[in-house]
Order: sequence, then C-alpha cells, then structure tokens
Amino acid sequence: MERLLTLADYQSLSELRYQIRRFLHFSEQAARDAGLEPRQHQLMLTLKGLPTGTRPRIGELAERLQIQHHSAVELVNRLAAGGYVKRRRAGEDRREVLLSLTPKGEKILRTLSLHHKDELRMQGPALVAALKQAMQVGKRLDGIPAKTSLTGRRNK
Repeated sequence: MERLLTLADYQSLSELRYQIRRFLHFSEQAARDAGLEPRQHQLMLTLKGLPTGTRPRIGELAERLQIQHHSAVELVNRLAAGGYVKRRRAGEDRREVLLSLTPKGEKILRTLSLHHKDELRMQGPALVAALKQAMQVGKRLDGIPAKTSLTGRRNK
C-alpha cells in the first residue's frame, strides 16, 4: 500500500529541519566566537559527555561524531596543539591512547555549554514542537502507521 503524504507532512518536516538548522547555526557561530571550529567544539563536548564506562579513545569519538578515524585524529591534533586536550598512555596497554580535556579545554567547554543551555531554554520549545509535529508524518488516513523504508518497500 502506498503511503499518503499531505502538504502538512512536508511542512512539518521542513519546519523540523529549519529548527535544527537554527540551533546548529547558533552552535557553530558560538564555537567560532570562542576561537574554535565547530567540529572541535563537538569533539570536546563528545569527549566530556561520553557515557560512563566508555574509554575516551579516538575510535570512540570518531564513532560518536560519525566521522572517519583519521578526521578525529586531525581534530585531536589541532585541539592538543591549542592546549584544549591531552593524550596519555593507558596503564596496562601502553599502545592505547586515552584523551582528556585540559583545564583550558574544560573552561571553554563549560562556557560554550552554558551558552548552549541558555539558547535551548529560549529556542527549545519550538524545536520540540517541530519534532512532535514531524513525528506524525507517515500515518495513514485511518491512523495506523505505515512503516515504509526509504526504498519504498514496506517494513515488516
């Protein structure tokens, strides 16, 4: 069965993209204003916000940022050169390199994070509303969700 999409469905998806882009634009500009590239800020936030028990290694950061390993290495190199992150060898396995923020990195990340939290308090309700509205996309007229993959095939 073919899914029906209304103009409202397209509008809600468009609004969600708009709200996400607004926040990302804010975030990217805040990072630049603080003297960082947006991806550097993202890596620092990812490092600080790793789930408990996750080892702070390049591979983990690359996965969480959805970037190539070599791209994560380059970001870490630039952050280390700027004094924002440091590397240390793991105790038992000296081949393993663990990362941490320096006091300078902690300070700038805290400032940026507070700024982001303020922005979310102001813009968050519009983002949440857009997400809720967009989640309604794909419902058939009878109210039963029609689960279809991007290829157009119905999922089981």
